[in-house]
Amino acid sequence: MGGFLIVAFVIMVILALLIVVSCIKIVPQAHAFIVERLGGYLATWPVGLHFMIPFIDRVAKKVTLKEQVVDFPPQPVITKDNVTMQIDTVVYFQITDPKLYAYGVENPIMAIENLTATTLRNIIGDLELDETLTSRETINTQMRATLDVATDPWGIKVNRVELKNIIPPAAIQDAMEKQMKAERERREAILRAEGEKKSTVLVAEGKKESAILDAEAEKQAAILRAEAKKEATIREAEGQAEAILKIQQANADGLRMIKEAAPDQSVIQLKSLEAFAKAADGKATKIIIPSEIQGIAGLAKSVTEVAAPRLDAE
Repeated sequence: MGGFLIVAFVIMVILALLIVVSCIKIVPQAHAFIVERLGGYLATWPVGLHFMIPFIDRVAKKVTLKEQVVDFPPQPVITKDNVTMQIDTVVYFQITDPKLYAYGVENPIMAIENLTATTLRNIIGDLELDETLTSRETINTQMRATLDVATDPWGIKVNRVELKNIIPPAAIQDAMEKQMKAERERREAILRAEGEKKSTVLVAEGKKESAILDAEAEKQAAILRAEAKKEATIREAEGQAEAILKIQQANADGLRMIKEAAPDQSVIQLKSLEAFAKAADGKATKIIIPSEIQGIAGLAKSVTEVAAPRLDAE
């Protein structure tokens, strides 16, 4: 009997511990717990350690406060010019009021999806096909503003809406591909023409630069040739001047030596005769001999006549 009581006591203690542990709740970061007491809303527990009354209080909903992303499947929409296309959207939202999120709407994600599809049809219905394809940012902004207002009573804030993909009909896709191909070919032709133009300009610039360099080289060569000719002329003139100076110096030295030797009148007349003999060797047809040296010339002739027989006899 005593052993049974002990076992029963141990079981009761374990149950009590389990109940106490179950009443301790820890709310993690970026989360909130909706707590009800006897079926009614009690409180929203933030991050931290909390205690609840067993069998009376309960955690009705665990809500994440992180930004969430929902990718909705493509929705059929009709443009203003009656073109049916498929558009899928991505919605980024965040729960700002856990209580409203828990009690505001039965299925918040489905509600957001249906609201997104309705809003998208209303916006696209006022746009033509070309506007739809080129106005993504405008459509995103309008949808975000509309969804943010509509989901505010649910404790949800829509941060961003993106059109993930716009799928027009097959015929329009083919036409768009042909147009894009033609545009690519046009751009390619423009780029090719620009390349050829730049190449021509570069070639012309190269020829121009080459001509400038050739002209500059020819100019430098002409300057160098002129400088060389000038230098040669200067050196030749200097050589001639130096030769004249040397001749004049030699003549002056000869005169000085003659003066220093103090020659008599006969020597001077003899030197004069030698000078006239050299002059006679030139191309002059007439030579005027001064009277002072005519006697010397006759004397020279007599000497020559006397010396001739002797030379013949020898």
